[in-house]
Amino acid sequence: MMPPITVRALEGGRAIDLHALRGKVVLVDIWASWCAPCKEEMPMLDEMAARLKRKGVEIIAVSIDEQRASALTFLRSRPHWSLTLAHDPEGKVPELLQPPKMPTSYIIDSRGILRYVNTGFERADAQRLEQRLLALTSE
Repeated sequence: MMPPITVRALEGGRAIDLHALRGKVVLVDIWASWCAPCKEEMPMLDEMAARLKRKGVEIIAVSIDEQRASALTFLRSRPHWSLTLAHDPEGKVPELLQPPKMPTSYIIDSRGILRYVNTGFERADAQRLEQRLLALTSE
């Protein structure tokens, strides 16, 4: 089971409780504005979020930047983001999940069970992540 995790939305600061997303397939991505592979991954995850939202998939990108402004500066590279953007400046999520490298993505099934972890990012990972998400939506 995925441990209880609550993060704050990057804009507005509302609480996002992963437990409340049961029933959906969720990808949680840990990223930072200073991470070069993250900069390549984020637009791909965003496109994926737009395609898969109607299939019950939620993609949450959790910035671990200490300064909220650093994350916001990076995010201005796109006029609109489809994925859910969160901020964890205290590093509580990485402390709990212990990602081995940046970025790291965690795929959680509709029952709240962690099913797959993708460490780092290469272009081919995007297709594998999407396939895994889609496979879980049909379970």
